[in-house]
Amino acid sequence: MRHSMHRMTQTAILIGGLSLTGAALAQSETQPQGLYSADELMDADVFLAETPNEDVGDVEDVLLGEDMSVQALVIETGGVLDLGDTHRVVDRDNFTLETQNADDLDDLDYSVTLDMTRDDVAKLPEYDNDWWQDAKGQARQAWKETKQGAESAWQSTKSATADLLDDASDAISD
Repeated sequence: MRHSMHRMTQTAILIGGLSLTGAALAQSETQPQGLYSADELMDADVFLAETPNEDVGDVEDVLLGEDMSVQALVIETGGVLDLGDTHRVVDRDNFTLETQNADDLDDLDYSVTLDMTRDDVAKLPEYDNDWWQDAKGQARQAWKETKQGAESAWQSTKSATADLLDDASDAISD
């Protein structure tokens, strides 16, 4: 009887652990697998996917989220010798980063390709204090909601495991 209870407890814990492991594996598959240099990314040339040989700007800044992941790039575009240029914010879903000479840190070079047209670039938000304050507030709220969601998922897993243990105990008692 005691052996059956112990076995049922182990099974319930294993089921709970597998559900958490599956979530962790699914998350890790979407994470970047490389290592990138922010210093080398600064001033990288920016191209459009439709005109890959035409430089439309340079990376001016890298914006990081609360978890220190890249959230966006600020690109400088449209000016000559820093006159008349604008700084635009490009969300991480709208660009790709290509690495050249990845095996040699001294020759490491990046190019950024935007999956958009010139008109789309012109419509990107301008990087200024108003944008910064708004984005900071949105990021703070998103982080708070993610944290609450994670706590809720943990409570659900904990509750499901407790229910399994109760059911196992009831089955053994009968």
